[in-house]
Formats: sequence, structure tokens, C-alpha cells
Amino acid sequence: MVKQKTIKNEISLTGVGLHTGKEVTMTFKPAPINNGFTFVRVDLQGQPVIEADANYVVNTQRGTNLEKLGVKIQTPEHVLAALVGCDLDNVIIELNASELPIMDGSSKYFVEAIEKAGIEEQDAKRNVYVVKEVISFTDETTGSEILVMPSDEYQVTTMVDFGTKVLGTQNATMKNLGDFKDEIANSRTFSFLHELESLLEHGLIKGGDLNNAIVYVDKEISESTMENLKKAFGKEKISVKPNGVLDNLTLHYPNEAARHKLLDVVGDLALIGVRIQGKIIANKPGHFVNTQFAKKIGKIIKIEQRNHVPVYDLNKEPLMDIHKIMAMLPHRPPFLLIDRIIEMSDRHVVGLKNVTMNENFFVGHFPEAPVMPGVLIVEAMAQTGGILVLSTVPDPENYLTYFMKIDNVKFKHKVLPGDTLIFKCELISPIRRGICHMQANAYANGKLVTEAELMAQIARKQ
Repeated sequence: MVKQKTIKNEISLTGVGLHTGKEVTMTFKPAPINNGFTFVRVDLQGQPVIEADANYVVNTQRGTNLEKLGVKIQTPEHVLAALVGCDLDNVIIELNASELPIMDGSSKYFVEAIEKAGIEEQDAKRNVYVVKEVISFTDETTGSEILVMPSDEYQVTTMVDFGTKVLGTQNATMKNLGDFKDEIANSRTFSFLHELESLLEHGLIKGGDLNNAIVYVDKEISESTMENLKKAFGKEKISVKPNGVLDNLTLHYPNEAARHKLLDVVGDLALIGVRIQGKIIANKPGHFVNTQFAKKIGKIIKIEQRNHVPVYDLNKEPLMDIHKIMAMLPHRPPFLLIDRIIEMSDRHVVGLKNVTMNENFFVGHFPEAPVMPGVLIVEAMAQTGGILVLSTVPDPENYLTYFMKIDNVKFKHKVLPGDTLIFKCELISPIRRGICHMQANAYANGKLVTEAELMAQIARKQ
């Protein structure tokens, strides 16, 4: 079991927002289990919290922007990439402004701060979404495409082609998360000269300088543009290097642009809210396609969690066969409705029933179109739960199990002859005085067919 992680100590950084030009202090703080990544605007009344959630994305122009109830967080992707790249699950990020600091345009300084703060494990299992089939999203307007396929670990490959000679076609790959710190984290953001001119005209890079963005010169620079650049970046002299990049910066890698796009993908997909076990392939990625893909995966995960069907090896020797079940439960055919116990702990139990046409209830329950009665499915779940509660006493054969309450029962699909029913019962609260309160689910054919909250009590035979 891989456990969740947070930081040991809080740590602060101060920098400037790329687009707002405002100085901002950001503080990483340890967070409790299942917190995820959350932003706190300490400069606003009530210190509102904004979760790192793709559903809060409102704008992806020149960065990913979140908004919840009118409260904004701008350009969080480089920080989120650092948090994921450092293998963290739960961190609180406090800010005294809306935009996170750009630093050098990469995740390098955030990774260094996290390592300085230290990392510690937490007593909870990490929530991981294991990709079982290809999921993709395509932006028909730009031709950008991103997909995920099954893999033993989290991998990312990005391919970029902006149709310019100065940058050409590039690709980058992160084979595992351990590569992030040394291979990806220091890859800086970039822009093309034609974009830069427009951004300067609209006042959108007030915190930018030639130390936090690579500028690819994809057109001839006019004298007036050169003067505007000098003024904007506070430089007396600006020139273009032979590789087509404005000076004051030396590329860390020939494919730094593709590596930074990979960094952005890692940061944007952190907005899914759970870890991904799968291989991401992104062709011409950008914040729009990244976050739309994150939303799509998030919806799929929620649907699967709601209808989560656990997988068990039915060929494995059972924990309890029918003889052991009969030694514990007082029920007998035709009212003994479970055939095997597959799994059991102090908090859960999993049972199985093979539904056949020979069941006596099919004689009268729609004989021309036999359907297992819902009440008997609930009874079978209760018998499975009865095994759990009876296992807490040394002499289960001397006890009977009685229903106390049944709540929130839902029948979602029919159970027919030939189906194999799997019953999973998990404690909602600890067993006390022989009273068991549990969530019970029944599955068949890869679907959740019945669910209910059950409360039962064991009592000694008179």
C-alpha cells in the first residue's frame, strides 16, 4: 500500500506574478490526509479556500486560472507540477495575492523549497486511478490531442510543433515521476516574439523579464519592437542569439520547450485530484486541452467510484466454503443465500452467491422471466455481514442475527439466473455490543446491482 504524503514543515517563497506584476508571498503548509492541494487567499476576508480542481478552471489564456465563488487563483500549474513531481498528496498553499510567483518560469524553486521543508508519510492509502483503457480528448480547432493509456506507472510524453523554424518539432518524455526533479523541473516557460508583442501591448506580462521566459524570435525584430522590449524588461541592450532566442538566457536543454510543456501537463493534470497510473501522450498540448482532459478524466473517475466494482479472483480458494458458513450461520437451505466468503478483515467482508435457475424462488417469481427478488438480495447481503459480526465472538454457533434497520436501499439492475453475485459489506462504525452498522453493496456482471445501509444485532440463542 502506497501511503499519502505531505510536507514536514511550512516554508515560504516570495516572487512576482508574471501577468499581474504584483509581489506575492506563498507559503506551503502540511495538510491532513485526503486534503489534496488547496489554495488559501489569506489576503481576503474569511481566507477563502480554492481546491485544485479542474471544475474551477475558468480561463486558460496564457496559463491556467481557477475561480470559486468569485475568488481567483492565477497560474498555479508550475507549483502543482512541483507538488506532484515531489510525490506529494496533501499540501495547503497560502497566498496573499491571486497570482502565484513566476520565479524563473519553471518549477525548480518550488521543488527546492519542498525538499527543504521535508516530506513525510501519512497514515492513509493514496488514492490512485488505474487506467484500464485509452481515454482521449482532441481540440478540433487547434488539432491538439492528449490521451492516457494503461501503464504500470505514471509516464508522460509531449510532442510540440508550432510550425516555426526557430523551434521546430520537439518531444520530451518522463519515464517515471522520479525523473521530474532532475529532468523536467528546471524547464522554463517560453513565448514567441509575435505573442510577446501582443502581450506587451495589452499589459499582460507586467512581471516578466528575460530571466523567467524563453523568447523564441520567429520574425524579424523592428527597431520599435526592440525599443519596446528594452523598456519592458529594463534592459539597455537586447539581442538575438544564433539559435533564435533572445539573449540573457541560455537553454538548459535543446528541447526545453517540449520539457516545459510536459511540466505544464503534469501541473494541469494535478487538477484531476487523484494520482494517475497510466501513460499520458500529449500532441501539441496547451492549458485548454490539458484542463479539458482533466475534467473528462475527473468525470470518469467519479462515475467509476460511484459504481465501483471490486475485482476478485473467483478461482482462488475461498476463505470460507459452504460448510464453514453453515457452521457459523444458523440459516439453512433454501434460505441460506451465500455460497462462499472470499475475503474478510476486522472492517469488511466479501461473500459470493451463484444464482441458478434451480433457486426455489424462481418457481413463483416471474417464472416466464425469472428475476431474483430484491428482498432476498438484501437478505444475502445481511447474511454476508452476519459472518463479519459473528466472527467477533468465540462461539458463533450459539448466536442469531437480527435486522435492526435498513436504509437507503437502491435496486439498480436485475439479477437473473446464471449471474454471480458478489456482496461487499464494510463497517460504517465499529461493532459495539454486537451491533453492526454497515454499507452493503451487491455486484453482478461488472455493475453495482443493489446497495443499502444495514444495521443488525447478534443475540445469544435462548
